[in-house]
Amino acid sequence: MFLPNDVIQYADTGRTIRVLWIDRPRGLAYIFELGQGHAQPRSVALQALADEILGGRAQLLLQDPYAAPPAPKLLPQKHRDLQARAWAIVSSLQAAVPALYEPGARAAMVAQCAAAHGMSRPSVLRYLRRFWERGQTPDALLPDYGNSGARGKTRGANEGVKRGRPRKAGQHPGLNIDAETRATFRTAVTRYRVTHPAFSRRGAYRQMLDEFYRGLEPGAVPSFGQFSYWLDKDGTAGSVPRVPSAAAHHAAQPAA
Repeated sequence: MFLPNDVIQYADTGRTIRVLWIDRPRGLAYIFELGQGHAQPRSVALQALADEILGGRAQLLLQDPYAAPPAPKLLPQKHRDLQARAWAIVSSLQAAVPALYEPGARAAMVAQCAAAHGMSRPSVLRYLRRFWERGQTPDALLPDYGNSGARGKTRGANEGVKRGRPRKAGQHPGLNIDAETRATFRTAVTRYRVTHPAFSRRGAYRQMLDEFYRGLEPGAVPSFGQFSYWLDKDGTAGSVPRVPSAAAHHAAQPAA
């Protein structure tokens, strides 16, 4: 149901978290609270997250309001150099995931990394928090620059980036659909069901493009026809139950 980088928002408090890592064998997710200056990763039960969403206490956001914007083409070399330095530090620490998410192990790793790079431990932690806060991509480590939009605000689509609408026939043949892609289709349907009361193939397809294929060349993206064909072939669209509404859930409870 969940994927790394999913963003979940709680209805009562507005509290927002990012899923950093999923440990499916142990049924755990490591999460990071967004918009909090000194947040640290912590583990929660995957089932607890699912129950909060299914119960209407939280929602899985379809757009990431904290994601770093794409780097502009004309970015100063100084900013690129700062990003490269930060990425060298963060990527070396991320190689130790999921141990990095445990407080004791993280403290030791950060101290060792700080010494190796000749910088302070708070500076290393600032790099890590920025990486976790802004979507766990190298662009998250770019210095703030003008016209990047406000942090914590939903950003619109970028000019020239095609989002959602499937290609017209004859433009691109699309990719070959293998078992992994079919599994992505099934996951996309399940995730769409979680966030929508009624199922729409085109809506599920658009959401899948945004979540799984953003930024790829057209030839590396499955067409809507392929998506729809394999939903019928695998019986996926009709096999995923709808998420019950809160009213239906309460109505199904036995009287006291």
